[in-house]
Amino acid sequence: MNPETNDIVSQGYPAEIWWIPAAILLLLLISGFFSGSETALTAANRAKLHGMAEKGDAGAKRALALTDDSEKLIGAVLLGNNLVNILSAALATSLFTLLAGANGVVVATLVMTLLVLIFAEVLPKTYAITNAELAASRVSRALTPIVFFLSPVVGIIRILVRGILRLVGVRTDPEASILAAHQEIADAISLHHSEGMVAKVDRDRLLGALDLKEREVAEIMLHRSDIEMIDADAPSSEILDQCLRSNYTRIPLYRDEPENIIGVIHAKDLLRAVHEKISKNGLESLKDFDILSVAMKPYFVPETTSLDDQMREFLRRKVHFALVVDEYGSLQGLITLEDILEEIVGEITDEHDEEDEDFRRESDGSIIVDGSMTIRDLNRQSDWALSDEDANTVAGLVIHEAQMIPAEGQVFSFQGVRFEVLKREVNRLTKLKIRKIG
Repeated sequence: MNPETNDIVSQGYPAEIWWIPAAILLLLLISGFFSGSETALTAANRAKLHGMAEKGDAGAKRALALTDDSEKLIGAVLLGNNLVNILSAALATSLFTLLAGANGVVVATLVMTLLVLIFAEVLPKTYAITNAELAASRVSRALTPIVFFLSPVVGIIRILVRGILRLVGVRTDPEASILAAHQEIADAISLHHSEGMVAKVDRDRLLGALDLKEREVAEIMLHRSDIEMIDADAPSSEILDQCLRSNYTRIPLYRDEPENIIGVIHAKDLLRAVHEKISKNGLESLKDFDILSVAMKPYFVPETTSLDDQMREFLRRKVHFALVVDEYGSLQGLITLEDILEEIVGEITDEHDEEDEDFRRESDGSIIVDGSMTIRDLNRQSDWALSDEDANTVAGLVIHEAQMIPAEGQVFSFQGVRFEVLKREVNRLTKLKIRKIG
C-alpha cells in the first residue's frame, strides 16, 4: 500500500472502504433489474400477455398497462438504469482511488465495464428475452410504482427532447406509435411465411384482410369501359333477351348515354315481374313491359372510399352492388361485395362465370396476362413484388414506366421483369407477356 493510502487509513477511513463494495453490488442488482425489465416488456408478445390476463394473471394485466405508454415506460427504465449505473461507477472510482491511488480510475473503468456488461446487461437481458411474458409479468409489480414516481421527470425530459428536435427541424407526433399494430401483424405473417410456418394461400388471405383499410375502391373496381349495361329505352324483347344472355344478375340501366345511370335491374326481380305479367295477361303483355318498374335505385360511391368502409356499407345497406364516381360525379366503374371478398380469399367463380384468361403460364416460364389485371393479383399469383404505387393494373404500370402508350411487339424491362406488348386495342394494352429476368 503506498504512503497516500496509509495516510488515508490512518485517518479513520477503512470502514468507508467496506460499505462501498456492498453498495456497488446492490446497484448492479438494481441495474440488472432495469435492464431485464426493459427487455422483457419490449420483447413480450402483447397477444400472449392479453391471453394470460384473460386467465386472471394480475402481473400480465399490469404489464399490459405499462406497455400502453411505451415512451413513458422506456423513459422511466432508462432514467433509473442510467442513474444506478452512473452512481455505481462513481462509487467504484472512489473505492479504487482509495486502494490504488491515481491508477484507480483505470482499474475502476475496467472492473465496472466487465461487471455491468455481464451482470447488469447480458445476463438479465438473456433471461428476459427467453422468458419474456413470464418475466414481464413478474417485474411489473415492482416497476409500476417506479414508473409512476419517475413519470414527472420523464415528462420534462420528453418536452426537452422534442424541443431540441424541433430546433433541428424534426417534428414528432406524441400520439404516433413507433410501429402500427396492423403493420406488426403483417410483418409477422410475412416472416412466418418466409420461414415456412404459414402457407402462401393463408398469407395472402390474412394480408388481404389487413390491407382493406389501406386500399381504395378505385383500385379494384371494374372499369366503366367493361361494364355491361342495358338501354332503358330499348324494346322489351331486347332487354329481356340481354338479361337472359348475361352472366350477371345485376345490370345497370342507362338512358340516352351510358354516363346517365337511372337504375339497376336484378335478374330475380325481373323474372318475378315477367312471370306475374304473363300469368295475368299472357305473352302479349310483355310488349309494353316497363323495365323501370322493377329496377332498383342506383347506389353511387366515391372512388376514394376504402375497401373496409365500403364492405361495411354494403353489409349495412344489405346490397352487393355500387357504381363508382369521381369527385365530379362522372361514372368510373362499378364494385361489388364479391370484388372486395376476392381481395381476401382470391378469385370466386361459379358455373356461370367465363373461364378466366387474365393469367396463363407458358411452358417457357413466361406469363400471359390481361392488361386490366391488377398488379396486386399478379403479385399474388406469381409471388412477385411489383410496385403498385404508381399504377393499379399491369397495363398502367407499363404505360407509366414507358411514359408512352406502347405499340404491339414493344418490349420493356423494369423492376426485374421483362414486359412484351402482345395486343393493343386503340389506346388500351389488352395482352402482355411477362417474364422474370434472371
